[in-house]
Amino acid sequence: MKFLVTGAAGFIGYHASERLLAGGHEVVGIDNLNDYYDVNIKLSRLNRLRDNHAFQFIKLDLADRPGIAELFSQGQFQRVIHLGAQAGVRYSLQNPLAYADSNLIGHLNILEGCRHHQVEHLLYASSSSVYGLNRKLPFSADDAVDHPISLYAATKKANELMSHTYSHLYQLPTTGLRFFTVYGPWGRPDMALFKFTQAMLAGRDIDVYNRGDMCRDFTYIDDIAEAIFRLQEVIPQIDSRWTVETGSPASSSAPYCVYNIGNGQPMKLMQYIQALENALGIKAKMNLMPMQPGDVRETSADTEPLYRATGFKPHTSVIEGVKNFVNWYRDYYQQ
Repeated sequence: MKFLVTGAAGFIGYHASERLLAGGHEVVGIDNLNDYYDVNIKLSRLNRLRDNHAFQFIKLDLADRPGIAELFSQGQFQRVIHLGAQAGVRYSLQNPLAYADSNLIGHLNILEGCRHHQVEHLLYASSSSVYGLNRKLPFSADDAVDHPISLYAATKKANELMSHTYSHLYQLPTTGLRFFTVYGPWGRPDMALFKFTQAMLAGRDIDVYNRGDMCRDFTYIDDIAEAIFRLQEVIPQIDSRWTVETGSPASSSAPYCVYNIGNGQPMKLMQYIQALENALGIKAKMNLMPMQPGDVRETSADTEPLYRATGFKPHTSVIEGVKNFVNWYRDYYQQ
């Protein structure tokens, strides 16, 4: 089939594109190649994808309404995997308007493209951050997510609401993917594992928030890509029996669904750092800091619905995943 992947030069977009190509599909990737982090790593990812003749790249901003409309008009995509967005909880505190352009206007442009060009299935990136003030663990897609604590999280919740509206009005099948702390080779330089590795190899202290009293459902990138690959085949259906009163918020009478994509085995931040110390052979020097605004103390994913739908659960251990990242980092940066 022919897929559109947005954010194809990004961390998850690159791996998802690679998995689709390995599955024999044709992929058109778009990205605006912004400088939120080092553009060179984005270009390196794209160069690897370009080695496959079934991949085509178009530089395009999600907020470019005429450009996105033209893309859909010419593309004749059967399915869309929308992973492009302005990422980062902490960055949203300093640059909120970037999130409106990319995550709200951009998402609406993708929905409009899918609506007008009979796309079979739209999968889009949501986030575990939508759980916000929720305290019941593990986080379940059956629970309400009405209290986000960062603008980034609020835009992801808005994406789910916008998608449901289009599923209801236009019978566009949409699937939301709530990703939990993704890590691994070709990762984002603004994320903890990358920053910790960079600092430790340079002999600098690492900044550890909430003095290390945090727990995350760290999910390896290959597991994320495999979950996306399997879920694109699971197209939501209309369910006339569903009601707001008796049904799950993760489904609907419309062809709409939301899944957690997490490892299901949360780990304390200090254990994560220890896994990195072992992989690098370096003891971390820590700068213990207070909790950052917008952060949550703990995340944990209920992945049973994902397993029921696809027969797959993320399973890569943190020890293995961190080791793979370190091997990639040393090779890429020749350290």
